[in-house]
Amino acid sequence: MAIHVWAPDSGSGPAILLLQEIFGVGPYVKAVAARLADAGYVVGAPDVFWRFAPGWESSHDQEGLTASLEQAGKLDPPTAVGDCVAALNALRAVDGATGIPAVMGFCLGGTLAWGIAVAGEPSACVSYYGSGVASMLGGIDSVSCPTLFHFGNDDPFIPNEGVAAINTAIDGRSGFVLNVENAGHAFDNHESEMFWNESAAQTAWAKTMAFFAEHLPVA
Repeated sequence: MAIHVWAPDSGSGPAILLLQEIFGVGPYVKAVAARLADAGYVVGAPDVFWRFAPGWESSHDQEGLTASLEQAGKLDPPTAVGDCVAALNALRAVDGATGIPAVMGFCLGGTLAWGIAVAGEPSACVSYYGSGVASMLGGIDSVSCPTLFHFGNDDPFIPNEGVAAINTAIDGRSGFVLNVENAGHAFDNHESEMFWNESAAQTAWAKTMAFFAEHLPVA
């Protein structure tokens, strides 16, 4: 499985495993990785579709969405989580990476990030609008890392009832944060005219960086 790596100007820093949307490790994911590297992090973005569509990238229009959903349908979630846990462990050995990596994912990657928090040992987890998170809450007792969830309150792919279930599950548990923006799905994706919400993206990103500053600080 290929993993794309970005390093900060300093050459070293805490590591973050960045998990793609269904559109692949394309311009959007690369832009997010560059943001994180500019903030001082070593970033690794694995090719989640490597078993059946290595190097997959698609546009963020309706045609690309349809094609990417078809590819995502080929994914076996337990296998993908196992692959990503292996990538998390491999990222520790990348030149310049310090400490135990965190995991961060968007959409499909948001679900996989939560799966890694359950099955692996990341230092922290940030999950953006993972549609499968609500159905995977049974593993919450296995999660030992601080976790930040982002959702939109007008997401056609994730019912508000699912977000409410997450809120109930984390109630009274330390280290868990739920942020709900006034937005739809994939609101951080500036490559998508269908989804991007600039205000929600900026607000959620500020909360993400504050979360990492607390739990994965750059020296």
